[in-house]
This record gives sequence, structure tokens and C-alpha cells, in this order.
Amino acid sequence: MSTGCLHLLPVGLGLADPTLTHPAGVLQRFDALDYFIAERAKTARAELKRLGYSRPIQEAEIHELPERPDSKGLALLLEPLFQGRNGGLVSEAGCPAVADPGALVVREAHRLGIRVIPHIGPSSLLLALMASGLNGQSFAFHGYLPQKTDERLRAINQLERESAKLRRTQLFIETPYRNAAMFASLLDACSPQTLVCVARGLSTASEWIMTRSAADWKRQPAPDLERQPTVFLLLA
Repeated sequence: MSTGCLHLLPVGLGLADPTLTHPAGVLQRFDALDYFIAERAKTARAELKRLGYSRPIQEAEIHELPERPDSKGLALLLEPLFQGRNGGLVSEAGCPAVADPGALVVREAHRLGIRVIPHIGPSSLLLALMASGLNGQSFAFHGYLPQKTDERLRAINQLERESAKLRRTQLFIETPYRNAAMFASLLDACSPQTLVCVARGLSTASEWIMTRSAADWKRQPAPDLERQPTVFLLLA
């Protein structure tokens, strides 16, 4: 019996028509699978339904990543693939294994000799970088910055210095209800000429993307980022 493959399947970034965000072949790949690995089974089931999964949803076997994954637990998740089944890895939003704990599953699959197949779909980080006009030759994603204001300001200052030295675009995100505080900290910390991009609600009806210098941002009303997934970028 041949070993199955691990398919890396992007999910949506929000409520958007799947035919506009996913190639038909990727949606067909979802339909062809009945075994999935996800961070949260409930979220994965809802997304499968939203993407038009044609099988009865109860037929989809979905296993959750353990809170503290180790090699034994990850290998157990991949065991069905050694029985000839193909499996799909999904994230909570966008591409699995990119800024996502699913990377550990992919690493374990490589260690075990399982073929890994990435599929095309929405990535908030790449969409934001594409639309920002900032340097796409050198960039880095830093996840979440510190929550405390003084620590967040210091982190932004450090990223700005590194950006100026390396001509590197810096990307980071924030919990949606703290987006306004992050935006305010960016304007407080950045030099007037530093370019700041705000990419909100990517691929959804509320999508809005704007790049301005910190000085220009200060001359206009702050954007509405309330409870909407947003990617922040800067280039000094």
C-alpha cells in the first residue's frame, strides 16, 4: 500500500466568494479528501461548509493539533496517511503552516518521508505585501508585537532601525480589537518619512489598503480598523 500525501489547503481570510479566492482545482481537492488536520475542528467544519464541501460534513474526519505538539502526537496525526489515505492540513485563516502551528505537522511529514503538496490560495501576508508598494525583495514577518504600549513602541523603533539598515519591509499583525492602538503606536514611534501600510479585511468586501508616510497619516483621520483582521507594514 502506498503512503498518502499531505495536502496544504488554504482557507478563506473572511466571508468572500470561494470562487474568487480559490482555484477550482483547489476546491475539488477539498472535496476529494475526508481526513483533515486543523487547529480547531469546529472552525474547520464551518469553513468546509462555506467552501462548498460536497460530502456530508459528518463524513469529514477532522483531528485537532494538540496544544503542546510533540513528535509522537504529530506522527499519530499522520498515521492515516501510512494507511493510504490522503490528508489535508488547514489553518484558522489563509495558508496553513505560514505563521501557523501547522508548520510542525509539515516538518514531521518530511521527517517521516510523506510527500507534502502545497496548494494555491489566499495569504494575507503576501496580499498585503503585493498591494503595499513596499520592498518585496527583502521582507520579514514578526507576528504579534508586545501588548504594553511602552514595549510596543520600543519594538516598532527596533523594527524601523532594522528596516532602514537593511531596506527591509517589516510585517506584523495585531488582535483586531487592538488595531487602533497599534496604528496609534506606529504614528507615535515612526519617523515622519517612514512608509506605513495598513491592509484591512483582505479579500473581503471590507478590504481597504493604503500606504502613506507616517507624516501623511497624521494629517488625515485614522482608518476604521475596529475588529477587522489587519496587516501592518513599514519601510524606513
